[in-house]
Amino acid sequence: MELSVRNAEETIKYAKLLSRLLMPGDIILLNGDLGAGKTTFTKGLAAGLGITKNVKSPTFNLIKEYHDGRLPLFHMDLYRLEGIGAGDLGLEEYFNQAGVSVLEWSKFVIEDIPSDHLVINLVKNDEHENWRKLELIARGQHYERLLSKFAELVK
Repeated sequence: MELSVRNAEETIKYAKLLSRLLMPGDIILLNGDLGAGKTTFTKGLAAGLGITKNVKSPTFNLIKEYHDGRLPLFHMDLYRLEGIGAGDLGLEEYFNQAGVSVLEWSKFVIEDIPSDHLVINLVKNDEHENWRKLELIARGQHYERLLSKFAELVK
């Protein structure tokens, strides 16, 4: 599924819609270049889950936890793990909790991620600075159903 967005507000709007469908244990991989909108998308998810704390990129902490919404949100920025991998980070503990795991730069730990997950690629537009293409890819039946429901919401 592909969506076009023209600004950060539209990115947040779609993330909020998606958040309505999220369930405990869901895993979302956000891929994109620096500045593509990964953290902006996560802010929208958090807002849609009812999280009131300010969501910032956890680049220096790797993982930030938010527990004040409908579901806990585990926001992971794994950029600093390039060439190292997750090692003893304990990602599986987050995946097995009753929250939503959002992973930025997941390609650095792909071998540690369950095969069923939702991939969201945020692709910059060369002609328009704020425009993005969102490519949503389901891996597994649960996420195929989720995307089907999401498609109904965005109509």
